[in-house]
Amino acid sequence: MNISRDIDSLSNFKRNTLKFIEQMKDTKEPVVLTINGKAELVVQDAEAYQALLDRIEYLETVEAIKQGLQDVKDGKTVALEDFAEAMRKKHDIQG
Repeated sequence: MNISRDIDSLSNFKRNTLKFIEQMKDTKEPVVLTINGKAELVVQDAEAYQALLDRIEYLETVEAIKQGLQDVKDGKTVALEDFAEAMRKKHDIQG
């Protein structure tokens, strides 16, 4: 983020919306909008927002895998056969 470029007032954003949209598409960086000198809003283009969501999902997946591996290491797992049997009993599934 470039503070001199990516932080601006809501009033200026309203007056120059197309300029800001072009900037966000070019830089893939959000713009922080201020109201009365205080940061209040963050605006970003949809493609950059989707990329952010994708990164979050990836990081959450990696973290879940790490936790699963740690659970195996710590012996906090159940054999597949035991799990399947428990689910059959719990949901009254035959077989």
